[in-house]
Amino acid sequence: MSKELLHCIFLQNVPIFEQLQLEEALLRADTRNFCLVNTGSSRAIVMGISGKPEELIHKAHVQQDKIPVIRRFSGGGTVIVDENTLFISFLFSKNALDVDLFPEPLLRWSGELYQKSWQISDFHLKEHDYAIGEKKCGGNAQYIRKDRWLHHTSFLWDYQEKNMDYLLLPSKRPHYRLNRPHSDFLCRLKEFAPSPQILIDQLIKELERQFSIQIITPQELQLSPHRQSVHFLIF
Repeated sequence: MSKELLHCIFLQNVPIFEQLQLEEALLRADTRNFCLVNTGSSRAIVMGISGKPEELIHKAHVQQDKIPVIRRFSGGGTVIVDENTLFISFLFSKNALDVDLFPEPLLRWSGELYQKSWQISDFHLKEHDYAIGEKKCGGNAQYIRKDRWLHHTSFLWDYQEKNMDYLLLPSKRPHYRLNRPHSDFLCRLKEFAPSPQILIDQLIKELERQFSIQIITPQELQLSPHRQSVHFLIF
């Protein structure tokens, strides 16, 4: 039985705004399967499609320090990203995987994929987060259409605690957080792996067992016009 074709796109320090624009184009104007990896971005805050800035960020501090705030096209929570963030996204057509097109099955599929790939002790899916033990190392969001879906994740290879001060403690948060501040709730992947590239290589090795891999560059894509939802928020 032949394997599904999976196109892999590798980016380096592409701003998250541009990455999200590319992902939306791949979702809306392409039918192929993709894995997109981006190591690092300029600093920015990214909010889900329905997030309210007044409830999720310290607007005065964000304005004072000129931190760009981006609204993405998917749901999920609010994150701050920078050069130490590892981004991994999957886009698949409906019938490419034997997985039901609902959030929980897709989360289980991705969680098992990372567990197999990285072999990090006590790495697991914790509610809707990726965690090591009781600490979060990655957050994700999804976009599901009738014929296509996207699952994207920002992993904390490292982070600066001062960056987390731009974010408010959201009213809706995972139960396992137990009202912990960011400093007690988050962990860094660099404490469990030698480098981001090794994690990427391990992931691709596991993907090669399941798919036929083809590397492609953004310049090789030919995308049709499509709806564009990603935008900067202006206060």
